[in-house]
Amino acid sequence: MSDAAADVPAHRAVHTPLNALRGFLIGMAELVPGVSGGTVALVTGIYERALRAAHQLGVAVKTLVFGPNRASGFRRQMAAIDWWLVGPLLVGMAVAVLFAAGTVEHLVSSNPENARGLFFGLVAASLIVPFQLLPKGTRTGVSGAVDLLLFVVPAAVAFFLVGFASNQEMTDPPYWFVFVAAAVAVCALVVPGVSGSFFLLAIGLYAPTLQAVDDRVLSYIAVFGAGAILGLFTVVKFMTVMLERHRRGTLLIMAGLMLGSLRALWPWQGGEGSEDGHGALTMPTDPVVMPIVLAVVGALVVLALIVVERLVVKRAQPTE
Repeated sequence: MSDAAADVPAHRAVHTPLNALRGFLIGMAELVPGVSGGTVALVTGIYERALRAAHQLGVAVKTLVFGPNRASGFRRQMAAIDWWLVGPLLVGMAVAVLFAAGTVEHLVSSNPENARGLFFGLVAASLIVPFQLLPKGTRTGVSGAVDLLLFVVPAAVAFFLVGFASNQEMTDPPYWFVFVAAAVAVCALVVPGVSGSFFLLAIGLYAPTLQAVDDRVLSYIAVFGAGAILGLFTVVKFMTVMLERHRRGTLLIMAGLMLGSLRALWPWQGGEGSEDGHGALTMPTDPVVMPIVLAVVGALVVLALIVVERLVVKRAQPTE
């Protein structure tokens, strides 16, 4: 048994390049609205391990702040974290974000209709994910009506609220707003099918955040990082509890919010100074073909990820 135990670190070290690649893919996913980093983690087989590591890190920080045995307890909790997974994963994510943020932001700002078309397809297809995660079985009568309301009402609210933000980017966002937005956006790392970048896009922080990363604006990055850490220990914990205790309702609300927020990604929108106002939806105008083609491509990419995820989960299930 001691020999086997001694082989565990070496065995995990062999997977370091693979875990770094997984982190890179998750980081790239977080840059693209509509693609969930949580979904990529699920597809690549590290979702539950990463979730446990994030929870363990939260316990470590809580122990350091509130005790008992702050110093020794913190060291003990930190030692329990699967660093062979977490370390390479964070490095891969950092590389993806730092070196690809500028390119992605340039593509979005230079080709807004095409970019929104691609993202529209990605998010529309991603709506399948929350419904796949619902508990088995259908509900009728009053329960079915409640389920419908939990989906339709958030969709309507999101559609209305996104009208204030869609097609608008904040030129100088206040740091308190960046902090809060980061805390909410980090939920994408926990909930498969939910895109943190899409949330930032809907509230007008997507391009400013990518630009700040590309320009290495350390103050912005520090505030965003602090908000993300807070979200990791609070909002993520809240979402995890909600999914455990009220899974159906939580997933239906998330699906509704995703559907309503598609308004922000409609490729053809009225710009500043238009009669319809900021972000008003318009009929398709030139370019027409490419946004539609890219929407189809985006949907196919997500559907392919879903198929791969199913195959991975099926292979992981023990045979009778």
